[in-house]
Amino acid sequence: MVPMDSSAVLTAVARLAAETTTLTELVPRLAAASREAIPFERLHVLHLDRAESVVLYVVRADGVLEVTGHRIADAGPAGEPAIPGDARSRIICTVGRGPSVQGALWFTSSEPDAFSAAHEALADGVADLLALALQQDALRSTETLRRERLDTLDQLLLTMAEALDIRHIFAEVSASVRGGLPHDILALTSWAEDGKSYRVYAMTGAQVDDPGFWAPTNLTEEERAFLHRHPYVVRDVGAEMAPDSARGRIFARLGVRSALRVPMPLGTGVFGSLFFLARDVERFSESDLDFARRVADLLALALSHQQLAEAARRDAAARETAAQLEAQVATLTRELEARTGHRRVVGRSPQWKDVLAQAARVAQTETTVLLTGESGTGKEVIARFIHHGSRRKHGPFVAINCAALPDQLLESELFGHERGAFTGAVASKPGRIELASGGVLFLDEVGEMAPAVQAKLLRVIEEREFQRLGGTRVSHADIRVVAATNRDIHAAMRRGEFREDLYYRLGVFEIALPPLRERLDDIPELADAFLEEIGATVGRPAAGIARDARDQLLAYAWPGNVRELRNAIERAVILADGGYIRSEHLPVITPRPVAATPADAATASAPLPAGGVNLEAIERSLVVKALTQARHNKTRAAKLLGLTRAQLYSRIEKYGLAETEL
Repeated sequence: MVPMDSSAVLTAVARLAAETTTLTELVPRLAAASREAIPFERLHVLHLDRAESVVLYVVRADGVLEVTGHRIADAGPAGEPAIPGDARSRIICTVGRGPSVQGALWFTSSEPDAFSAAHEALADGVADLLALALQQDALRSTETLRRERLDTLDQLLLTMAEALDIRHIFAEVSASVRGGLPHDILALTSWAEDGKSYRVYAMTGAQVDDPGFWAPTNLTEEERAFLHRHPYVVRDVGAEMAPDSARGRIFARLGVRSALRVPMPLGTGVFGSLFFLARDVERFSESDLDFARRVADLLALALSHQQLAEAARRDAAARETAAQLEAQVATLTRELEARTGHRRVVGRSPQWKDVLAQAARVAQTETTVLLTGESGTGKEVIARFIHHGSRRKHGPFVAINCAALPDQLLESELFGHERGAFTGAVASKPGRIELASGGVLFLDEVGEMAPAVQAKLLRVIEEREFQRLGGTRVSHADIRVVAATNRDIHAAMRRGEFREDLYYRLGVFEIALPPLRERLDDIPELADAFLEEIGATVGRPAAGIARDARDQLLAYAWPGNVRELRNAIERAVILADGGYIRSEHLPVITPRPVAATPADAATASAPLPAGGVNLEAIERSLVVKALTQARHNKTRAAKLLGLTRAQLYSRIEKYGLAETEL
């Protein structure tokens, strides 16, 4: 070997490190330059790369380059010593800068004592220059990976734009991401709102046909600690994860040996977790977490758009359903008016529209309906509305008031009887159930039915069969039952007055009708409808309803509900005698109760004066105030005071209140 200045060797190596872009090119040229000053046969360069694996470059004596790579945790040939067994001399140098180790450089020779101290010093200098080359290579690799991952994210955006539901394109998502973060399986889980369970929302890279795999999985208290916002890496599933844990069982089923998990944000919360899974260990490192987070953010954006689209579809479907129900209600109302000759379904308040929408929805079914609400709220009107909107509208509508008949007579009226069934039964008679065949049986005030009759009615509803009183033949009941009550059925069941099993059969679809005081917007329309209906039956129909009368109608609480309103209008039509209905034509009406104010409560609780009060003076002032407010209209003033006209006149005379004094 021709002696060569070590500085010239280092200069040549430095030039190579600066000019050469890849280690595959650099290592052979490095061996050629070093061979001029160091008498070696084989040169070895061991490089620790970013994925915690090693790549070994070996230049043999004939100049041929051999490249092998393996992961640090792998076993097998790659784990065998890199120094040949025939090597009798060696120089080993650590390649790195400061505390950071990037690899190693060593020279070997089959000759003993082939290397001197000068050779070792030169090798250290070469190793330092090689560290610079490895650092540049790492920077180039990092930049290349960064560009690849940016391209991957761009491709992911294009992939997600193809569908709203990410489950439909999850395989394409995995393929797009694999270039930036290699993996075998990509899985997305969703968490329950209470945080006590999770389920696999989407997965690609493994086929699982078991439905139980996709069902929600309950978590233990310890496992719930993993439902957090922090990402993590599992380098070796077998060593780091309990096999009987929820994740351990799933990973074992999929053959997963390493994993990377990042949270899946959604708005201000967390939807679930995004898992990158591999079937070998040490596939992922902390340097991959940032890219995985970016992928999760993009998937979260797509998931947010998906949920917004689903919400929009639900809203559109709800609006369409509401429009269909409203159109159906309007059609049924017009048909019912045309059939009966007068308006039966009146009202535009939200509460009444909700009742009609429920009735229209259930009308097309054969479901038993229970109508609840105060007396006079229009339960029979809704029952007829349901009948007219059902497939049984061409059949009969048969109503029976269960509270109007004694128990024995109610049973006979309901089921019918044979001749001689009881005293006075001189002939056979069909019951309401038979008369309602093919139509609707309306059981009004069903809460008043006796327990014995309740048991028989339950059999009719459940078995669709019955027997007449005194008969032996079993008949089929082809009816739909609509029941109504103004009682508190639940309280009656607690008292043992109403059978629970019958309630559950009757209350399959329960509609609660609001009292008239809760639908004030409907009072003017109802009053006009009753005025039109009643006017046709009297000799001189009223010309209309005056403003003061309308105000009084709206000020009343109407404990008797719609029935009481109709009676009031009928009385007023008669008294008006063809003119306008005014407040004096309406029955004595007390204003709707008003909630007491704190000032009222303070006044009521204030002590009376020690000298007493003058009740006659207080009464006189109230009479004067009422007459002034009513503009001397005695009828209106009497109503304001809650008195009759005769009582008011007696007080005017008692206190000497002539109109001239007022």
